[in-house]
Parts: sequence; C-alpha cells; structure tokens
Amino acid sequence: MANRKVSLDCALLQAPGLATIDRLARLQLLVRRQGCGLELVAAQPRLLELILFAGLAAALGVESGRQAEEGEQPLSVEEESEL
Repeated sequence: MANRKVSLDCALLQAPGLATIDRLARLQLLVRRQGCGLELVAAQPRLLELILFAGLAAALGVESGRQAEEGEQPLSVEEESEL
C-alpha cells in the first residue's frame, strides 16, 4: 500500500518511555493517512522492547520472532509494515 517511506532516526532517543511509544503510534497513523509508510532507523533495543510491550510491534513494523544475525541486534525494525 505504502509506496513512499518516512524515515525517523531514533538514535538520539536516550530514555524512551510509553509517551514516546504513544507519539510513534500517532505518527504512524498520520503517515499512513498520507499514503506513506513509517521506517524507524537506528532504534535502540530499549525502544524496541517498549514497542513490543505496548503491543504495537505489528503497527510499527517491529519484528520479534527471528534470530539475530552476526553483529545485529536481536530485535529489528522492518522497512514497511501494514496495519
């Protein structure tokens, strides 16, 4: 559905909390309404864990069920996702 992507650099999020997850979910909705997909770039493991905890992994494109490859974090972010 989404042929364009909005990339969000998450590297500077030092201590993400549930308010951060709320903002990401709202941003995802806004981006989807514009016909685009949201891509989280350089997301830290804590942010990814919070996304999983909040139950928004599918909505925000976070994969949780695969093994990490060499030199890769155990949780990763897909380039695009569908709600």
